[in-house]
Amino acid sequence: MSAPPARLEKPVLQVALDFVDLDRALQVVEEALRGGADWIEVGTPLIKSEGMRSIRAFRQRYPDKVIAADMKTMDVGKLEVEMATKAGASVVVILGVADDSTVKEAVRAGRKYGARVMVDIMNVQQMVERAVRLEKLGVDYVCVHVGIDQQMRGMDPIEILKDVSKRVKVPLAVAGGINSELAARAVRAGASIVVVGGAITKAPNAEEAARAIKEAMITAKPVKTELYKKYGPSEVLEALRKVSTANVSDAMHRSGQMEGIRSIVPGLKIVGRAITVRVYPGDWAKAIEAITAARKGDVIVIDAGGSKEAVWGELASHNCKLKGIAGAIIDGAVRDVEEIARIRFPVFARHVSPTAGEPKGMGEINVEIVCGNQKVKPGDYIVGDDDGVVVIPQEEAVEIANRAVDIMEQEGRIREEIRRGRGLAHILHLELWEKLGLVKKSS
Repeated sequence: MSAPPARLEKPVLQVALDFVDLDRALQVVEEALRGGADWIEVGTPLIKSEGMRSIRAFRQRYPDKVIAADMKTMDVGKLEVEMATKAGASVVVILGVADDSTVKEAVRAGRKYGARVMVDIMNVQQMVERAVRLEKLGVDYVCVHVGIDQQMRGMDPIEILKDVSKRVKVPLAVAGGINSELAARAVRAGASIVVVGGAITKAPNAEEAARAIKEAMITAKPVKTELYKKYGPSEVLEALRKVSTANVSDAMHRSGQMEGIRSIVPGLKIVGRAITVRVYPGDWAKAIEAITAARKGDVIVIDAGGSKEAVWGELASHNCKLKGIAGAIIDGAVRDVEEIARIRFPVFARHVSPTAGEPKGMGEINVEIVCGNQKVKPGDYIVGDDDGVVVIPQEEAVEIANRAVDIMEQEGRIREEIRRGRGLAHILHLELWEKLGLVKKSS
């Protein structure tokens, strides 16, 4: 198929296939096309993993579709545009942070080999000015893109798109966390091409997801969704309530877990911000005073030095329950487990003991402590469930919450593929991604 026209009569839905294996990408795109997706984007991870054969595979299967190759070219513009076009790409994506000479060479190669050139201005410092310059260099499309890592910190591409659309006439694409709610905003802000990845590729039913997004684009009216969205600073707790401690741990590169701290009432989850307490082993005075200091939704986190004398019990839990405190975590002992379970108050502890210590008043409230060998500062975010407890430093909370939600959503798609009969090892291509040389074969 020849390159698409530079001017587009109606908004285009481009599905970004940022997989690392071709089989899963081909399965998802078939669903997405049934739901109304227009263009197929062979994502950068897929090109890096599978090479030009991934572009060829899509061209062979879909000879009449527009196929965009997200090469993210930084240098040798002519060579990479030629490679992608000869493999079957209709549109080749290069980076706006590349030198002007690279852009010019890419444009010349596109004209020569019959492809259009889209320039992604992700990570460009002055996006509007760069878009104006790219238009003068003859590019066919400019993509206003907020990358995944930037999305995790709450960046919004649509506000940037509005500014760019006022200055250039070249058709604009937008990418970066677009879902069925944001797609309508994107079209109203000036997008001719709406690039959607996770909101389609992570959906258990990619056809339905694509259809909802296309409807939003056509009608310019948002289609409400609770999925595939990014959360800002005021929404961290909302995001964390959706995920598990396992999701959070994965988002933190398998870190943040309190060692040896477990729920004493199975099935209860705890999410909130830490009010910290350091007590002398067995001295429960400051732990009780912290209930007065805590606000609704807080989590009281107590460093009792791992002592087996209880510094927490049913009366403290009952007081917290009535006040709306989210839960208590004790690196030490708790008692009255039966009563705490009856009132369904989340308590996590290292030990259970019937014997309490004495209230001597030694300790501190709202200081940095260590609980379960994990540093906790006042205001840090706490998530606990039957798997254990994780601590999220407050300065990283927006990013970690968004990454945890992203992991949860990805697992939703994998769960659906398992339900359809595929094995987990096959879905994840585990043998393909094992490090070479680590397994010694017997002679």
